[in-house]
Amino acid sequence: MDAAALDTLPFGVIGLDAAGLVDVYSAVEARYAGLKPETVMGRHFFTAVAPCMNNALVAGRFDGEPELDVVIDYVLTFRMRPTRVAVRLIQNPDVPRRYILIQR
Repeated sequence: MDAAALDTLPFGVIGLDAAGLVDVYSAVEARYAGLKPETVMGRHFFTAVAPCMNNALVAGRFDGEPELDVVIDYVLTFRMRPTRVAVRLIQNPDVPRRYILIQR
């Protein structure tokens, strides 16, 4: 999907390269998180953008499982009041981009 199509989805989409740098950041995610795409793109997601997800439940899954398509219940706490969400983590060893989808 191109960026315009991603922006029509009813949930946030974040794409990370192999190093964990943000290379996709949908308008929906920007609106919910209150972060402008230009301040997020190219930054390390788990240390500079969303350190509340830098743990075994989220970041650790990408490191420990080469193939991943799982939905977890999660509570976001960074830059906002605690917010319950469903987080889908997608990774395929044949695709260089990892995805985090966030349904609020």
